[in-house]
Amino acid sequence: MTVLDDTASNPGDEPTDARGRTAELHAIRAQALAGPSDKATEAQHKKGKLTARERIELLLDEGSFNEVEQLRRHRAVGFGLEAKKPYTDGVITGWGTVEGRTVFVYAHDFRIFGGALGEAHATKIHKIMDMAIAAGAPLVSLNDGAGARIQEGVSALAGYGGIFQRNTKASGVIPQISVMLGPCAGGAAYSPALTDFVFMVRETSQMFITGPDVVKAVTGEEITQNGLGGADVHAETSGVCHFAYDDEETCIAEVRYLISLLPQNNRENPPTVESDDPADRRSDVLLDLVPADGNRPYDMTKVIEELVDDGDYLEIHERWARNIICALARLDGQVVGIVANQPQSLAGVLDIEASEKAARFVQMCDAFNIPIVTLLDVPGFLPGVDQEHGGIIRHGAKLLYAYCNATVPRISLILRKAYGGAYIVMDSQSIGADLTYAWPTNEIAVMGAEGAANVIFRRQIADAADPEAMRQKMVKEYKAELMHPYYAAERGLVDDVIDPAETREVLIKSLAMLRTKHADLPSRKHGNPPQ
Repeated sequence: MTVLDDTASNPGDEPTDARGRTAELHAIRAQALAGPSDKATEAQHKKGKLTARERIELLLDEGSFNEVEQLRRHRAVGFGLEAKKPYTDGVITGWGTVEGRTVFVYAHDFRIFGGALGEAHATKIHKIMDMAIAAGAPLVSLNDGAGARIQEGVSALAGYGGIFQRNTKASGVIPQISVMLGPCAGGAAYSPALTDFVFMVRETSQMFITGPDVVKAVTGEEITQNGLGGADVHAETSGVCHFAYDDEETCIAEVRYLISLLPQNNRENPPTVESDDPADRRSDVLLDLVPADGNRPYDMTKVIEELVDDGDYLEIHERWARNIICALARLDGQVVGIVANQPQSLAGVLDIEASEKAARFVQMCDAFNIPIVTLLDVPGFLPGVDQEHGGIIRHGAKLLYAYCNATVPRISLILRKAYGGAYIVMDSQSIGADLTYAWPTNEIAVMGAEGAANVIFRRQIADAADPEAMRQKMVKEYKAELMHPYYAAERGLVDDVIDPAETREVLIKSLAMLRTKHADLPSRKHGNPPQ
């Protein structure tokens, strides 16, 4: 088959009948599908990267992709652009299905202009974003671009503005997922930051506002691209990235898994599946898994595995702010969001990063009709000058605001400690939890017994012949009076104290009752959450 040039063909050579025109169409499409050259494809593969079309094939169900504006070309002139006008203009857009449900996608083609965004390129992205919003279906961006197309000047920058505006318009309306499979620098990095989830691949993807050369010129610091904005940096340090993987195939497979847990839009519920895991399954192992001694750590992920269907869950931001866990899972086939303190990390305290992580997750669950189950074992907020000066008050308030604003079904379960303001913030009954349960090992109080006794009985302890013995006596007395497992239940602050082994059954029955919950917020344009 003859491959056409990038430039327009000679009008004198144009076919004159329908068969000739159709053959010409197939030749043009073949060129668009093949890309710029075998050499460019080989160079992409040598970098350990797939082509845009190979990525789309991995993401979508086989044979389901429908491309939009495959034949679009840019109209820019100058700097040699008029001599190079490839089809697609460096971005492939369209829709297909993931497990039979419609998903929209755009993928930068690094082989064409390095995936850089020009006016035509941006217009294609704008169109597919508008289509996703109108159709009420998830949007996945497969990012591998070199930023704005410098030769097109401010027109390229305006294209980014249109993307940001649509990201914001779609926020909380349809799930938006950014998959970083190459470089993403400058203003381009703000689009992923506006979406719900960010995936990255180690070694091949980077995100930063100013690159290593600029950093060195301004600050004198020398750093590599991966050291500045690689997958591990954003997964562990900055929190920009929710998921990081070693290769593109695994990364895209996990994107498919995430989509299977999300609704199409904010007007639908997440998809339900049949579960072979009995709803009334007892978990006697929980009686030994969580130590009654509040000073002994344990792994909260083991608790989650015992509770959810088949022990299967997807943790969000797994490597950032590890003192709190945010995960999507299923209970009796129904998708739930789980927020849980992690006693293995910083004893499960709330700090600035944990508050931000959990607040964003709660907001996402609320936006997409995902019930929230909160597992509490929290000794309080992390004390320290750095935390106070860093704004723990306003950051902690973000989590409080997110819970108070959420209208989805909310169930909280207190496993052990629930002290002070952190107890209130972690979806206590007083801020609107629909149901609050506790295990017999719970300790709900203003603070730990030792600290409380030191404050309340300071004078008695100081005046005693044996201060330490008196202190121990007062600690025991405080626990007996105000921290016994049934104190909160007796006052209606906990709906029930339950057998840990029956937790799964209790949660499933409670969620079934709450499935038809309807709650309205006061009429307003929008709230003004803490920043």
